[in-house]
Amino acid sequence: MQEKLYYVYILASHKNGTLYTGFASNLIQRTFTHKNDIVKGFTQKYQVHRLVYYEVFEDRDEALKREKQLKKWHRKWKLELIEKTNPDWKDLYVNIIG
Repeated sequence: MQEKLYYVYILASHKNGTLYTGFASNLIQRTFTHKNDIVKGFTQKYQVHRLVYYEVFEDRDEALKREKQLKKWHRKWKLELIEKTNPDWKDLYVNIIG
């Protein structure tokens, strides 16, 4: 049986644009929800649809802890984190849907 995974992710409206940090147990489904404005809220209002960064966790509590940590970070730190792993700000959703 496959172990359950958890994700902390950052979405962006565009390169250096508006950022959104979140947590999900199903990253594909959650990103789809954001991309298609299925739930009204921040990402819909500011058109934050591009998955630019994510981390994978086996422990739910560790993932939630990391999400809270990232949400407290200065914007500059988040931009540096994205730039380090995704310098072209590509939409990683394409990678995760296979």
